[in-house]
Amino acid sequence: MTRRSDPRTRSTWRWGGALAAMLVVQSLVMTAAFWMLANGSHRRAIEHALGEDCAFFALTPAEERPEELREKLTRDIHRDRFLGLFDARGRLIAGNIARLPRAQPKGRSFVADLAPTELPGKRSDEARVMVCPMPNGTRLLTGIDLDDTEEALQLIWQSLLLGLVPGVLLAVAFGFVAGRRAARQVDTVRRLTQQIVSGDLEQRLPVAAYPDSFGLLCAHINTMLDRLQQLVGDVRGIGDDIAHQMRTPLTRLRARIDRGLRDAADRAAFAAVADQALAEIDTLLGIVSALLRLREMEDHARRSRFAPVDLARLVDDACDLYRPAAEDRGLTLRCSIAPVPPVEGDASLLMEALANLIDNAMKFGPAGGTVHVSVGPLSEGAIISVADDGEGIPPADRAFVTQRFYRARADGGGAGLGLSLVKAIADLHAFDLRFADTGSAVSLIVRRSEARASG
Repeated sequence: MTRRSDPRTRSTWRWGGALAAMLVVQSLVMTAAFWMLANGSHRRAIEHALGEDCAFFALTPAEERPEELREKLTRDIHRDRFLGLFDARGRLIAGNIARLPRAQPKGRSFVADLAPTELPGKRSDEARVMVCPMPNGTRLLTGIDLDDTEEALQLIWQSLLLGLVPGVLLAVAFGFVAGRRAARQVDTVRRLTQQIVSGDLEQRLPVAAYPDSFGLLCAHINTMLDRLQQLVGDVRGIGDDIAHQMRTPLTRLRARIDRGLRDAADRAAFAAVADQALAEIDTLLGIVSALLRLREMEDHARRSRFAPVDLARLVDDACDLYRPAAEDRGLTLRCSIAPVPPVEGDASLLMEALANLIDNAMKFGPAGGTVHVSVGPLSEGAIISVADDGEGIPPADRAFVTQRFYRARADGGGAGLGLSLVKAIADLHAFDLRFADTGSAVSLIVRRSEARASG
């Protein structure tokens, strides 16, 4: 059986090979570019010298050219210059070249084999030359021996090779080191995703103190996992809360129905048992409905329904709705309403939040007391406040009362979801839910950025 290679090994070779190839190509391109620049620089220097010779002898009087030519050759101590003055028929007048080369491109330099006359033992020499016509019909051949130039270029080429070989080796080594690192980083993410799929949400990717781009990606992945773990914990907590909160009412409902069926002797007794069972069922349905409402708030599914809401009118409607219930309980409901700018929101949700606050104030306030509801402008926007004559929520409980199923007062009854729903509605609208430092006032703070200037 053929053994399959390790995917991590294949990844290392792919990443490393790709990086090494790019670095090697870069090194080769830079070497070729430097070689071309060096070669071109030598050629331009030679052509510049040849052009100066042509210009100089063109300005020199015809009768003085042979003497000037011989003087230049005398000053050439390195004997790498070629100069020859030829008549119109190609006969040598003066110089160190026996004859003109056969091919003579016009207006530019070229490489040719010359026959030197002053280099003993040498019949031919390669040089870059230029043939320039003189004003009197003669022709000047000027050239420079390429032996020294070729030697210099050879030295440059050897230097480039000496630098290229270790450069290529370093490129290959760096490519495979970087490729191995990249493959290891990707493999770390792969192992983490495998653990997440298996249900382990505790693991996180390592992030350096000064992260690079991949480190920043790992940090974002860790933040995403934190949020995912929190959401999964919330879902599990909701399930646990539902199971815990439902157990007691369901047990009580079953016991009441069982006892009622055994003890009921007539139709009226059976009807009483049924009424009590329906009341318990309504309580359970209220808990489920409140949880669904909370879920809807957390998903922000209702933002598409936002429209301008008049908070003053909203508070006035809530006061009209709860005034009869307050009178039935022997309470006084006082409302203070001042004009405030409209806000973008869901009127039905805001009414539900205000109703929960008023209902809590009526439920937990002292008998025969007063419930105060107010709305008015604030330096930072607007404020809706609900308070009763009681002491309010104890400071130790204020951090927990917005959690689901938490009851700050044991004698209050209910499912412990009212303030959770108010908090969810406030978060959906970007309002602040604030408890007074002293007293029972609970306020919704509307920031100025959420308020719209009234027209």
